[in-house]
Amino acid sequence: MIILGLDPSLSCTGWGVIRAEGSRIAHVANGQIKTDPKAPMADRLAAQQSGLAAVIAEYAPNRAAAEEVFVNKNPQSTLKLAQARGAVLAACGAAGLHVNEHAARKVKKAVVGTGGADKTQVQAMLKVLLPGVKVAGADAADALAVAIADAHLAPRL
Repeated sequence: MIILGLDPSLSCTGWGVIRAEGSRIAHVANGQIKTDPKAPMADRLAAQQSGLAAVIAEYAPNRAAAEEVFVNKNPQSTLKLAQARGAVLAACGAAGLHVNEHAARKVKKAVVGTGGADKTQVQAMLKVLLPGVKVAGADAADALAVAIADAHLAPRL
């Protein structure tokens, strides 16, 4: 099973692809889709969608996974995140990919063992679970964590 993990964001969407066979996982690829903050919103969303479509075409995942939406204190930030998620989910939908959604606390618990883990703990555990992996950045690390969590959680959904 090839799983595409996603960490949507308007400025930089992280993606991570793993292969899951039973309880074993292996890194396939990871990266980030960055957008120009000076570009119009429609162009940024189109870049997110087309960038992810290229990732899906290259790695042919069987399914995708993303963190559930959380609400920021700033409504504008929440709206921008929702728009980026929409572009990312639309790319998955256009490719016929089912997308599982997981709460951030469940992702952290599945990867680190505690739902209150911070980013450094998640990144440290990625090095243990995926030895030798070169992570493209913090957003890609989060996406890999989502993919790993999905490998463990989705059969129970």
